[in-house]
Amino acid sequence: MSQNIYDDPEFFAGYAQLPRSQQGLAAAPEWPSLQAMLPDLNGLNVLDLGCGYGWFCRNARQQGANQVLGIDLSRRMLDRAEAMTDDPGISYRLDDLANLSLPQRAFDVAYSSLALHYLPDLTPLLNTVQQALKPGGWLVFSTEHPIYTCPTDHRWLTDDQGARYWAIHRYQDEGQRTSDWLAPGVVKYHRTLATTLNAVMAAGFTLRHVDEWGPSAEQMASDNRLIEEAERPMFVLVSAQI
Repeated sequence: MSQNIYDDPEFFAGYAQLPRSQQGLAAAPEWPSLQAMLPDLNGLNVLDLGCGYGWFCRNARQQGANQVLGIDLSRRMLDRAEAMTDDPGISYRLDDLANLSLPQRAFDVAYSSLALHYLPDLTPLLNTVQQALKPGGWLVFSTEHPIYTCPTDHRWLTDDQGARYWAIHRYQDEGQRTSDWLAPGVVKYHRTLATTLNAVMAAGFTLRHVDEWGPSAEQMASDNRLIEEAERPMFVLVSAQI
């Protein structure tokens, strides 16, 4: 079973204070890029893997999705999602993405935001999702970029001239990384970009677009906290189709 860190009271309390927790997709700077990779959702059946508070589930319905299923391992997250949702077209399910079962050919789109780096192996989930999608179905996801996941100490370093830089540490050494983020002992899994993309293709998907996300000039001008995000990609966004 995957680590259920989001049900840890200390972690959940910290997570609840993040802008994207309080304001939803509008506070996720990568959302416009991720949204552009999605097909028109009108009339489609949509799956949200690691749905959290259900922000995308509700957005998909606003975009005309027929039915939306949100899945998450955290009971605390789903309780919050259910409290924020009043829509019979959205259902939520408590389940572990690492050992997921889904009906075959039931969905048109599978979406996941910043959840896959918690899985020790992408292959079982990708195979399950491929079988759950209808012909021509889409998989669109974001995950932490391997440049970000490879070090366990997520801090900028400074050289002798005072210039800041991001250290790459053990990039080719894939596997578990444990760090302190919002709470001690948060377990994530580092894999190279090649490993992620090859796993998607091996599961029977055709890659449509890959974005090593960075903020736009307009975003940096409106929020100077995003300037450092232009120095190294924190997220990678992927869209693929069967």
